[in-house]
Amino acid sequence: MPEITRFYGIIIKIFLTREHNPPHFHAVYGEYNGSFDIQTLEMIEGDLPIKAQNLIREWAEEYKTDIMKMWDTKTLKKLPPLE
Repeated sequence: MPEITRFYGIIIKIFLTREHNPPHFHAVYGEYNGSFDIQTLEMIEGDLPIKAQNLIREWAEEYKTDIMKMWDTKTLKKLPPLE
């Protein structure tokens, strides 16, 4: 699964296929994992700590349009990390 960014020990990845609806991205933080719905930014699966979830949502809010465009066009691009 291609990595699109990394920050504070969190790795954000996306698998660009329509068979995996709803549109989502994955986050890995150490031994924890989670999948986030791109539209709602809610964690739809996983066990990430709340603090990591909040950082991921903060980042994804800023790049939501870019992430959705990647999903729709199946075109991968690196995105800036959370600063």
